[in-house]
Amino acid sequence: MCAKARVAPPACKGVAVAATNARMTARRTKANRWNWIRHAAALLGGVLAASGARAADLPEDSAEALYHYYNGGGVNASGPALLVRKQLMDKVSLSASYYMDAVSNASIDVVTTASPYSESRSEYGVGVEYVYRDSKVSLTTSTSREGDYTANRVGLDITQETFGGMTSVSLGFTRGNDTIGKHASPEFADVAAHWQYRLGVTQILTPKWVMSANAEVLADDGFLGSPYRVARVFGATVAERTPRTRSARAIKFRLIGDLGSRDSLHADYRYFWDNWDIKAHTAEVGYSRYFGDKWLADTSLRFYRQDHALFYSDNAMQESTYISRNRQLSTFNSVGLGARVAYNLQTVPGKYALKLHGAYEYTSFKFSDFTDVRTGEAYATQANLLQVYLTATF
Repeated sequence: MCAKARVAPPACKGVAVAATNARMTARRTKANRWNWIRHAAALLGGVLAASGARAADLPEDSAEALYHYYNGGGVNASGPALLVRKQLMDKVSLSASYYMDAVSNASIDVVTTASPYSESRSEYGVGVEYVYRDSKVSLTTSTSREGDYTANRVGLDITQETFGGMTSVSLGFTRGNDTIGKHASPEFADVAAHWQYRLGVTQILTPKWVMSANAEVLADDGFLGSPYRVARVFGATVAERTPRTRSARAIKFRLIGDLGSRDSLHADYRYFWDNWDIKAHTAEVGYSRYFGDKWLADTSLRFYRQDHALFYSDNAMQESTYISRNRQLSTFNSVGLGARVAYNLQTVPGKYALKLHGAYEYTSFKFSDFTDVRTGEAYATQANLLQVYLTATF
């Protein structure tokens, strides 16, 4: 939840002020889950061999099928996801993906301002990767649609190996365009544009230890709030008003080490800040271990904390140009505990490998300055994420 503290305009289906912060949470969670789908097989299957990876290698031919279920803060989201990769002439790799969410929402925002609702979202993506000597170029595009929200993305990444493969440098750029509507209000229509610039360096320190540093520059322009969400001023509800521009920065460091007895350790730290005065810290530590030739287990612990936006207020005592009661712009912290297992169903060397994966994550959220209006107490909630998926490499 809000792992990057980014605010994307939510899309909701409901009446009056039926938009919710939880819907925003669900959208970011879905994006994070799909990103995890694409990388989980490599993480679970190759953490111990990270120091031997070549940045200019194409991914293996593979197919993945996943089912996910998310429950947290009154939001339920579930559905399938598919991903297929295929190499051509040892220089090009093509990929295609599909992701679907069926969402039912009865979060604190909905139950205190309107009626619960249900909707579905579908996302389609394609990508191509090209390798030339020690360089790899990746181009991806995706489109996501639901009842009153459409999001399109295109991204370009370049990775270059240097110093005999000891160092990898990567550059990336993503452009997004969103179209926002409002259910039962055809006169409402707005747009938002998003830019993301990435720079990363991965360095092999020793035969067993690898370190990486990554930086992001983020910019948003357009409608960055919700056509449904309300704020409170002197206890009365008013329409949310957020700035139409936002810029942000983030840096992340990761250390991965092979502990030498079929197990490994990783540690991450990420710092985020933006011109809305949000500052966020994320720290994570994880441990992986092989059990025999069939099992790989992974566990992780993550801490997150952020400060509130300068125009956020639980109940403002004066009018201002901008005002929001979006709880994801408030001061809060979270603790997440995750576990993943991978089982090697069958492997035929040189032909194919078939693996079954399962993952579960529990996260606890505590808000410092967002009140549950039903009780008058500071709001707190929990979330559960379950994933089961099958991967085949060939």
